[in-house]
Amino acid sequence: MNRNLLLKLGAIAALIFLLMIPILMIDGMIEERQSLRDGVLEDIARSSSYSQKITGPLLVVPYRKTVRQWKTHAKTGERYLEEGEASGRLYFLPERLALGGDISTELRARGIYQARLYHSNSRLAGHFALPANFGVTEDIGDYRFGEPFVSVGISDIRGIKNNLVLQLGERRLPFQPGSADPLLGAGVHAPLPLAVADTHQAQRLEFAFDLLLQGTGRLDIAPVGRETLVDLSADWPHPSFVGEYLPSEREITATGFSARWQTSFFATNMEEALAACTSGGECHAFESRQFGVSFVDPVDQYLKSDRALKYALLFIALTFAGFFLFEVLKRLAVHPVQYGLVGLALAMFYLLLLSLAEHMAFAQAYVLAAAACVLLIGFYVSHVLHSWLRGAAFTAVLAGLYAMLYALLSAEDYALLMGSLLVFGLLATVMLLTRKLDWYGLGKPAAA
Repeated sequence: MNRNLLLKLGAIAALIFLLMIPILMIDGMIEERQSLRDGVLEDIARSSSYSQKITGPLLVVPYRKTVRQWKTHAKTGERYLEEGEASGRLYFLPERLALGGDISTELRARGIYQARLYHSNSRLAGHFALPANFGVTEDIGDYRFGEPFVSVGISDIRGIKNNLVLQLGERRLPFQPGSADPLLGAGVHAPLPLAVADTHQAQRLEFAFDLLLQGTGRLDIAPVGRETLVDLSADWPHPSFVGEYLPSEREITATGFSARWQTSFFATNMEEALAACTSGGECHAFESRQFGVSFVDPVDQYLKSDRALKYALLFIALTFAGFFLFEVLKRLAVHPVQYGLVGLALAMFYLLLLSLAEHMAFAQAYVLAAAACVLLIGFYVSHVLHSWLRGAAFTAVLAGLYAMLYALLSAEDYALLMGSLLVFGLLATVMLLTRKLDWYGLGKPAAA
């Protein structure tokens, strides 16, 4: 192999690495635009409502208890009985909790960015099983029970859009602001007019209430019931089911989805998690028991643009390889500056793709950006190679590469397989075309 060919290959390799500078700049721009978009979405959620989590309902019974303790006098050594008072709360989870909800989504725009809000129209129903004396079996005379209340944790109360009323048997009890319990954080509560005399026998309290809730991005539900049954349906066709429990049944169509979750205390262990939390232990187990659905597009234009950019080095190398094959097979002289201009046009594709994808569907942006780059490079190469026919052939190959790149982006699960087959096929093509090429003879003057 002569010196001129080695210099040409070295120049091409140097150009490929220099072209990584604009590629890295475009990558930084993608991260910047994505960060700007996330900030706008956070701004929209701050002015409306954040993602929502529903915890409850729980039945809470405050109490005060007389505590007696024998002590020894420090000076006389006599033992005496000291009485004090301790306060606490008893918590009761529903025996059964059923939640049915219809969810509609809505787009809110600020500039070129959009946030997806949802409106959930839900009904929660079930029953509590209260044991006699609220489950206290020893020293019942030392207890003085306060007014019980039903508490529901709602992570962002700004999203509540209706006047909440608790249907408790035949009674209708209005909810009041605040969960009235630090365990649940933000939310609502409804005091229960239960007489102390009624606590001497076990009770079954049927409850139900309607909840209109607005949120952004995600809805989570804590399965607090001994048996929890949740049915959700929405007009969002791209749900992402999140949390510790997947739906037992689900159906996803082009117009929306429906899903059903069913859990029990055996699967959630909620009673033990709640007991550990209320006794001063770790509350992470209780707070993390949840499931739900995310309404965020799982793969947006920035993620797709970033994935396309990851193939930039391979794409430029393959294009230069095709350019070089035309040069050596047709005995043409192509200057490194011409290689560089073709490489810059390839890099511009990713900038065009990013800017167009912010204003239209990603597929349309990809077609327009690819068509612009393919036509520009094809027009330029036809003059560099001194033949419209050669330029058309190079344009067809380049268009095929762009089509293969889009296929790689669309089939993420098979990207490695498709990429491996593509590289193997191109290598086989190069070997086939150059199988009779005299590499030592390249660059030598032709015999007279």
